[in-house]
Amino acid sequence: MSEKPIPSGTKSMALEVEAGTHWWCSCGRSSNQPFCDGSHKGTGLQAFKFEVPEKKTLYFCLCKATKNPPFCDGSHKSLVTED
Repeated sequence: MSEKPIPSGTKSMALEVEAGTHWWCSCGRSSNQPFCDGSHKGTGLQAFKFEVPEKKTLYFCLCKATKNPPFCDGSHKSLVTED
């Protein structure tokens, strides 16, 4: 059974990303958000591979609830947070 992702933020993260292959952290455990550092090992969760054809600014999901990984789709707006 997979563990649930841990939100690493409550908003999107805008980053300029170089062209190439990248791995998005889907578990929320990476210390290199929004990118994978292998911290998902043993959780049953996997990193999400994506390609960037040319250098550009992208908006990454940090809440890990997006329906369009690795990009923010506004799902963080409907999450209940404990304060």
